[in-house]
Amino acid sequence: MARPSFQSDFTGPCPARESFAAIAQGSGLLFLSWLIAAQPCIPTITVAYQSTPDAVNHQGERGVKKFAGSSGKRQRRRVSHAGLSVGIALLGLAVCPLTANATSFSGDNWKVDISGFVNAFYTTVSCNGSAVGGPALASSAVGCGGQQNRTTIGNGLLPDALITKFSTQQEGIDIAAQMGLMVHTATADGLSANNGIDVRQAFFTLGTPDFGTVKFGRDYGIFGSNAILTDMTLLGVGAPVQATQRGRVALGHIGAGYSYLGNYGQIVYTTPGSSGLSFTGGVFSPVNNTGLYDARSAPQVQAQLSYTQGGMKAWIGAKTQRFYAMVGTGALPASFTMTAGELGASYTLGRFSVLGNVQSGRGVGILTDGDQGDVKGTNYLLQGTLGITEKLKLGLSGGVSRNQDNLASTAHFKSNSNVTAGAYYALTRSVTLDFELSQTRSKDFAGNTAHMNGVALGGILFF
Repeated sequence: MARPSFQSDFTGPCPARESFAAIAQGSGLLFLSWLIAAQPCIPTITVAYQSTPDAVNHQGERGVKKFAGSSGKRQRRRVSHAGLSVGIALLGLAVCPLTANATSFSGDNWKVDISGFVNAFYTTVSCNGSAVGGPALASSAVGCGGQQNRTTIGNGLLPDALITKFSTQQEGIDIAAQMGLMVHTATADGLSANNGIDVRQAFFTLGTPDFGTVKFGRDYGIFGSNAILTDMTLLGVGAPVQATQRGRVALGHIGAGYSYLGNYGQIVYTTPGSSGLSFTGGVFSPVNNTGLYDARSAPQVQAQLSYTQGGMKAWIGAKTQRFYAMVGTGALPASFTMTAGELGASYTLGRFSVLGNVQSGRGVGILTDGDQGDVKGTNYLLQGTLGITEKLKLGLSGGVSRNQDNLASTAHFKSNSNVTAGAYYALTRSVTLDFELSQTRSKDFAGNTAHMNGVALGGILFF
């Protein structure tokens, strides 16, 4: 590949260049590392700023300054867009990207975009009530990390991320790839490393305007994507569960409104869309249920049909996979099939928006695929937000994740619920400050209830 041509406005040492190059090389991105290290200085690349529809300026527009053109010539242009592509990365259960295409450069007909986000929140929680087993988010063991009260300065629902995108067109085919490197902030002690690099996204796509797009590689799932991407706590904390925030992230409404959309190896097709109608579906590498069941030869299948018109969007989705009891566990039944459906809609009118989403089925899980075994479950999420000004948005969201079957294998766990009230202030186009109050409740079929009250204050930066 020919070396890209750049013009530099800076000379001398460039710490940012060396830092980015080291990160890229340490993460195995040798091509990107060479590109960065070979240039005079990373600051010569034009920085782009983009606002999100809800979190940044509530106008759904972005201003972009970037390099364009061919033959290494540099051009500047400002482009207005009506939205922001959002992806998600959370915990080991976790999601990624509301990215802004902050930095871009081109060479040999390839374009490379580098963007990401960083966030931190002061969270404090208190737990009380009865002991509840299973995935009880409000219990002192899970919600407060084994204590009655706990404070953490760590990530919200999103981790910290560095996103790299590559794109080109060859022989009439649009070719693109994306890699997302995620890290977290908080640890339980002052000696441990905060984590290894977590690659939640590593995929490439092939497509044409008429055929649609096929994706190959590791990415987030389809089922549950609209719920979590529209969740107002994506920019904040939601349920500040200490067992996950120390070492990962907070949970938003995961386990209390929807199950996590997951990260999978996958091959997925998306139609080009017609009159607002779009279909996405594919096969996914089958997973175990983090317990007594695993997968065999049949892949997991997910699909979603969505319709968008003006400020309204509606979707219907499904997923299925066969689970088998691990050898020697004696788990009953010996196998079961996860069969789950989803129905949801969102509507925006001016500064007001509302969201509703329902997931239901056998094996749908509380946190992730089939984690409750052969149990029928239902997850609900309802949310409303109002932009008070162009910079300030207030919101209220509530969610429930419930088992319909009372089984000893799930410790007779019944439900988690979470209600979060939040204020989100766009300090700049790139920085949003958040304040949230939340209450999480967990119940079992015996009538026991645990409570967790939480406060979160912090912010998130997109670059």
